[in-house]
Amino acid sequence: MIRLEQERPDDWWEAEALFDLCFAPGRETLSSYRLRDDVPRVAELCLTARDEGGVLGGAIRYWPIRVGTAPALLLGPVAVHPTRQGEGLGALLIQDSVARAFALGWARILLVGDAPYYSRFGFEKLEGVEMPPPTNPNRILGRGDWDGITGAVTKWDTPAG
Repeated sequence: MIRLEQERPDDWWEAEALFDLCFAPGRETLSSYRLRDDVPRVAELCLTARDEGGVLGGAIRYWPIRVGTAPALLLGPVAVHPTRQGEGLGALLIQDSVARAFALGWARILLVGDAPYYSRFGFEKLEGVEMPPPTNPNRILGRGDWDGITGAVTKWDTPAG
């Protein structure tokens, strides 16, 4: 039995340790992390997946960004502990959090990832959306209302217009 819950402040370091375990050293040097610097997470969408013993099996986080002048969400990171991979925790975290995001009124979600994996959740390659370098444009994926939305991806605190 897995429980999905909103990440609490006490979960921060445990989730960070999971992200460190699942991603390469230096993950925080990626351009997507510059978009997160000094920007509060969207707390309602940052979730943990715990088993009946309270052991953290996965976590997902979201951050507000702008694409051109349009608001959007940046999904990531999402991680599942190596001992729990293959059980569907990643899918559960993504599907549940995406549904919550749209229910909260967010119109679009962006992520940087592998299209073959994320396409099963409705994410497609975005054209005309520019992540800060050195992001591979083929890995810029989106879901939601992207009609007419193009331009540079910038930090949430960047003034619109």
